[in-house]
Amino acid sequence: MKDQRKLILFIAQSLDGYIATKEDSLEWLFKVDGEGDNGYSEFYDTIDTVMMGKRTYDWIVKNLEGPFPYQNKACYVFTRSPLEDTKDVKFVNEDIVTFTNALKNQDGKNIWIVGGGELLHTFFKEKLIDELIVTIAPTIIGEGIPLFKAGDYQLELFLKGTKTFNQFVELHYIVK
Repeated sequence: MKDQRKLILFIAQSLDGYIATKEDSLEWLFKVDGEGDNGYSEFYDTIDTVMMGKRTYDWIVKNLEGPFPYQNKACYVFTRSPLEDTKDVKFVNEDIVTFTNALKNQDGKNIWIVGGGELLHTFFKEKLIDELIVTIAPTIIGEGIPLFKAGDYQLELFLKGTKTFNQFVELHYIVK
């Protein structure tokens, strides 16, 4: 039996646990001195599929200049609205658990769950994430979109390793 692909969360958060301000700003993140690309390229080479929520997708389209950043990967965007696929994105409006498990059972590299907060909550609650790579920025923003929303779920983790990228600390966990 072949190994199942892993679904990995690779994300940055403030020291107080937020992935964005309440206005969806990531400006705080870009003010911190990192090192190179803070491990992004190394991670990006291990995946061939990207998944995200519609709000994250909208933020990317609005705020990142140039071509769509995941053109060379299969990209799925979860949405509650029926939307027409683009050349870069397939919009998914079906059961998250069924869709994700089917994707994990296909041949390929690992899958990156980019965000955002609402979608991640569902993935945590349904225990769909296999690994978490969380990079901590030495910033406290006080309020915003939390990485971990309150809810009726628990995850047991095993620390696989840590890395530093100048002022950032990366924590790599495997979900038990």
